[in-house]
Amino acid sequence: MHNQPNLFKSALNRQADLPLEQEMFKAFIDRNIAYEGIFVAGVKTTGIFCRPTCSARKPKIANVAFFPDAKQALDAGFRPCKRCKPLQPEGKTPGRIKEILSKVEGHLNQKWSDADVEKAGADAARLRKWFKKHHRITFQTYLKLRRLGSALGQIQNGKQTSGKNFSKEAMENLLNKSIDESEDSIPVYLNRIATPLGFMLAGATDSGLCLLEFMDRRMLKTQLQIIRKRLNAAFKPGSNSIIQKTAHEMERYFDGSLKEFTIPLTLTGTDFQQKVWNQLQAIPYGRACSYKEQAQRMGNQKAVRAVAGANGKNKIAIIIPCHRVIGSDGSLTGYGGGLWRKKYLLNLERSNLR
Repeated sequence: MHNQPNLFKSALNRQADLPLEQEMFKAFIDRNIAYEGIFVAGVKTTGIFCRPTCSARKPKIANVAFFPDAKQALDAGFRPCKRCKPLQPEGKTPGRIKEILSKVEGHLNQKWSDADVEKAGADAARLRKWFKKHHRITFQTYLKLRRLGSALGQIQNGKQTSGKNFSKEAMENLLNKSIDESEDSIPVYLNRIATPLGFMLAGATDSGLCLLEFMDRRMLKTQLQIIRKRLNAAFKPGSNSIIQKTAHEMERYFDGSLKEFTIPLTLTGTDFQQKVWNQLQAIPYGRACSYKEQAQRMGNQKAVRAVAGANGKNKIAIIIPCHRVIGSDGSLTGYGGGLWRKKYLLNLERSNLR
């Protein structure tokens, strides 16, 4: 069986054309300044990402994920190291921007409008340009990713980081709205699962999996909001038997030994959406169909757009295989996790057909 973390990192390397994993790990251990700007390293056990020259104690290679830049590390839920400050390129970060970044880390829950930035002594326009130039994201996108990473940072390696549930404040940051939990709320456990295509966020009640999504998907917050509303969910960091089984079956799926999942599902959608998702599960492993064919199989060939829309709202990626639906001309159209992931999944399944 392949080693899952190594698969994860090798997939990232192929995507970003990074140096070989062993080369980057040696540079990370040696604090080699020649690799500054080439990669950043995410430490899974702490949820922190560092520059290659960070002076902190180094982890084992199995606990490191390499990224080409800070944006992808933030997308995956890692937060910047306070020691090596990977968001502050050496010799390139103006003093005022260093100050505002320090203040942001101390007040992540603050909204930080342009007026707030100016009040804190920085130029809002200059801050926006600096983030776009050095990190390919806007300042506001950085704030959103940091709030998301802060909330999800309570989930580490399939274990609760404390004996408490998500704080209400952390959950409100994650959902971007105020919440009020009732006594009859249903517990939904949240945990990260490493895959060759990046971290996925798994969510499960005690009876079924209701979420399995790539952590860099833009729709993630919306999906969590829908789950909370439809299930009256109270999100908790940690794991249960459903998530443990999901992690095990996902590992077998990616090494090619599993072709049918046996995980119980809890679907959160309209009747039509659930009908579409159920039909998706009837598409055989290693096969693909068009949106038009999918609509025809549902008895309404004119419902192509509605079917495609329901596919896009699928909250349980891979297990409900919306990646097996392609354009009528064979093109890889539409996939929330990114077309590069869709191509990888289809190639994986086709290469393991017997």
